Amino acid sequence: MNATAKTDPWIRCSKPNPAARLRLFCLPYAGGGASIFKNWGRTLPDRIEVCAIQLPGREDRISETPFRQVEDLLPVLMERLHPYLDRDVAFFGHSMGAFLSYELARALTEEHRAPVQLIVSGQRAPHLPLSRPESYHLSDTDFCERLRSLNGTPASVLAEPELLSMILPLLRSDFEMSETYRRAPQTRLNCPIKVLGGDRDEEVDRAGLEAWQETTSAPVKIEMFPGDHFFLQSQSDALLKTVERTLRPHLH
Repeated sequence: MNATAKTDPWIRCSKPNPAARLRLFCLPYAGGGASIFKNWGRTLPDRIEVCAIQLPGREDRISETPFRQVEDLLPVLMERLHPYLDRDVAFFGHSMGAFLSYELARALTEEHRAPVQLIVSGQRAPHLPLSRPESYHLSDTDFCERLRSLNGTPASVLAEPELLSMILPLLRSDFEMSETYRRAPQTRLNCPIKVLGGDRDEEVDRAGLEAWQETTSAPVKIEMFPGDHFFLQSQSDALLKTVERTLRPHLH
């Protein structure tokens, strides 16, 4: 299992641990890759094996075509996850990754392999409509302005035409996947959900975070952090402590 994780292009475990009690799958925001979570395995307790999902079109998979629709990506991810379900699992996802984490948790619940915990970050509940116009189809100039407003893409990248030409197709694909995602009435989760938000996030308001309660029969707890939509970066140490506290009850 862990030998597979070292070579699996989809699942990256920076610190494989055959004795781990829990496997935490981490899914990135739009444009992000597995490297976002490279330090998590060394920071979280040894009983947690961190497995970051590496989607096509980014980092060492940059030559591959990225997915543009959640319904196309989900069955592929499910097939990849099945060999890793020999112990309890949990999911963490930020922004786009929150929707993907939710869909994986829902699919596993339908297979009677529900995760013990779902942690969603920087994202409204999946049944709520998009709170702003779609942006993935905008001109390059307007799309870059959209990226600047989110504060997640370095200004140096946005100012470099060659770099932009490399990353814009991936970002457009990821934005399309996030912005066109619509949850149909489906299985209600039975696992607890921890919802994380930034207190200055103009993308996701408190009501959007609280609405996650409608997706599960288990408790939902909300925790706010200082910062905008990318508090995941600016509050990384505090966020990891919250992840550890959230998962600790599932390690016994």
